[in-house]
Amino acid sequence: MRVTQIDAFTDRPFSGNPAAVVLLDEPADADWMQALAAEVGLSETAFLHPLDGRWGLRWFTPTVEVALCGHAALASAYHLLVDHAVSEQVLRFETARGELTATPVGDGWIELDLPADPVTVVAAPDGLLEALGLAADRVVEVSQGRTDLLVEVADASVVRGIVPDFPRLGTYRVRGVSVSARADGDYDVVSRFFAPGSGVNEDPVTGSAHCTLGPYWATRLGREQLLAYQASARGGVLRVDVSANSAPPWRARVRIAGQAVHALQRV
Repeated sequence: MRVTQIDAFTDRPFSGNPAAVVLLDEPADADWMQALAAEVGLSETAFLHPLDGRWGLRWFTPTVEVALCGHAALASAYHLLVDHAVSEQVLRFETARGELTATPVGDGWIELDLPADPVTVVAAPDGLLEALGLAADRVVEVSQGRTDLLVEVADASVVRGIVPDFPRLGTYRVRGVSVSARADGDYDVVSRFFAPGSGVNEDPVTGSAHCTLGPYWATRLGREQLLAYQASARGGVLRVDVSANSAPPWRARVRIAGQAVHALQRV
C-alpha cells in the first residue's frame, strides 16, 4: 500500500491543501480507513477503488468520515490522471453525495462537478461571533446551508485578521464555518474555513465550502464565474462556475476547478 500526498488548489508544492490518496483494489473496512486517516494526520485522506467503470471514493478526516471533500476529490483525480495515466476524458466518482465528475480542462487545471449547497439567512447562533472574534458591526449577515455556516463580513481584511476560539467554535453542530467577503486585488471572493468540530481547526483550501460560496457570491455579485482565494496560511486559488444550472432560485450544481502538485509519497 502506498499513500501519496498531493497539494490541491495550488501550482506549487507545500501550499494549497494537502490530501492523502490511497488507491485500493477493493472497498476497505471503514474502521481501518478511519484509523489510517488518523495515522496520516492530514485534514483529509481519500480512499479510491475501481467500481464498474467508475471509482468508489470516500473521505476521512483524522476523526470522522465526511460526505463531500473538494480538495481531496481534486487530489484523487490528479493521482489517477498523473500517477496512473488513466485515460478517461471524464472521471466519475461514486460518493456518499452521489456521482461526482472530474474533467481535465487544460494548463494543469481539473474541473470538479459538485452539488450546490445554497444557504438561508439565519440569526447568528448564540456566541458564534464571539467564538470567531468578530465584532457585530463587521458582520453583514449569517447564513446556513446543509452542512456549514457562512458568515459574510465587511471586507477582506476582516477575513484575514480572524483569530477564532477553536474549542468554543467546535461546540456548534455543523461541519464548519466559512467566513467570507468581497475580495480585493485580483480575486472576486476571499474566505477562510474553520472546522474544529470535524477535527480540523482551519482547513487550508476547502473545495466543498465553495459549493455554498459559489451560489452565494454569484447572487451577491451578479456573476456566474468567480475567481476565489482562500486566505489560510498556505493559501489556494479556485475557479468557481455556477452557469451550468443557472435557473432561479438556486443553482443545482457548481463547477470548481483547481490545480494540484505532488508533495510526497509514503510507503
